Amino acid sequence: MKKIAIVEDETAIRENYIEMLSAQGYQVSGYENRPQAEVAFKEALPDLAIVDIGLGHEIDGGFLLCQTLRSLSKTLPIIFLTARDSEIDTVCGLRMGADDYLTKDISLAHLVARIGALFRRMEALEQPADANALITRGQLTLDTQRMQVLWQHQLVDLTVTEFWMLHSLAQRPGHVKSRNELMSDAKIYVDDSTITSHVKRIRKKFIALDSQFDCIDTVYGMGYRWEQPTC
Repeated sequence: MKKIAIVEDETAIRENYIEMLSAQGYQVSGYENRPQAEVAFKEALPDLAIVDIGLGHEIDGGFLLCQTLRSLSKTLPIIFLTARDSEIDTVCGLRMGADDYLTKDISLAHLVARIGALFRRMEALEQPADANALITRGQLTLDTQRMQVLWQHQLVDLTVTEFWMLHSLAQRPGHVKSRNELMSDAKIYVDDSTITSHVKRIRKKFIALDSQFDCIDTVYGMGYRWEQPTC
């Protein structure tokens, strides 16, 4: 049984999510603040974490908790579920390493679908290696078995969502991938602006290792492509 952690400071909302997700067959634990959750997570990580941003007196407590979770696991699926719907908060959440950012007006069916998609993606990682496990594109190496990306023999620290988006682009250099295709390949369901934010984060992580990196090309009105010739 998959274990889900809900970190939400409002008791009624937290208990409602616990009840609904338990009815879907998940083992659900609830925490009302960041310190309480961090103690539990350092003892044992859940299979997926759903985190609110404002936690009690900590306006951005969820962001801090996300950073802690990412330090404990690079691949743990993290979903922000919050009433804060500004683009700034969305971008900040993704920059912190979250795999998804949802607002609390989302339906239960939609939330369950997003959770299921993240779990299916993680299960895909556990499948035996095959001939396509290793992809090399110039100075880029992707290992789908170990979920690792190397650029110029240096490790690129990507989240699960970022890894599969990059994998989608690198599979067919020069081929334009629409935002919908990237979303489908990464098994996420988000709006265009969120896909754009993910791509910007991927670029920044490569540029941090190589200031000349320019392999992810934006094709305006169409999507993105991996530019092999210059890489």
